Amino acid sequence: MKVIAINGSPRVDGNTTMALRAMTGELERQGIETETIQIGKLSIRGCVACGHCKTSEGNRCVFSDDCVNEIAQKLRDCDGFILGCPTYYAGIPGAMKSFLDRVFYTSSSYFRLKVATSCTVVRRAGGVDVVHQLNNYLNLAQTVIPPSQYWTIVYGRDKGEVEGDGEGMQTLVKNAACMAWLLKLIESGKETVPLPENAKRVMTSFIR
Repeated sequence: MKVIAINGSPRVDGNTTMALRAMTGELERQGIETETIQIGKLSIRGCVACGHCKTSEGNRCVFSDDCVNEIAQKLRDCDGFILGCPTYYAGIPGAMKSFLDRVFYTSSSYFRLKVATSCTVVRRAGGVDVVHQLNNYLNLAQTVIPPSQYWTIVYGRDKGEVEGDGEGMQTLVKNAACMAWLLKLIESGKETVPLPENAKRVMTSFIR
């Protein structure tokens, strides 16, 4: 089994890296392969709602000059994934937001019932908003989100400060432990418990 961690921070080896490292370390301790991909410093176009991905082969985004199609395929192929980023104005950083909009618009149907979770780093406030924003993508893609003892937020500004947030780091590790448990549970049950039916979606517009 393999889990991909997406690092939406523009800072290499910063607090977001340390937060994700705590989670991937727990997963690896439990025998699950991990890979971390940092996208926060990359130039990533936003979605332009052209609809190309709905009809293209493999549901690929029309923009092929950045990382989105390649990483979307990695996320489709893995067993689970983690979304991690810092908190900017109580929100997701711009590159991460552009990345998530395009990845999930092209690939949500491939993520159904994968195990996925999120985390954020914050100096003081706004982190709960970011976790909710990240989890909106996961919920709408029908992923299975593992629990923990608190919101998956760690506190720190300067590099390394998150390591002093004992409760926050423990919360991330517990979340990763539950992720490992869910991955193993789903894998062991595939042959005996069928997946729930994925009925064709009913679309209702409130403006007629």
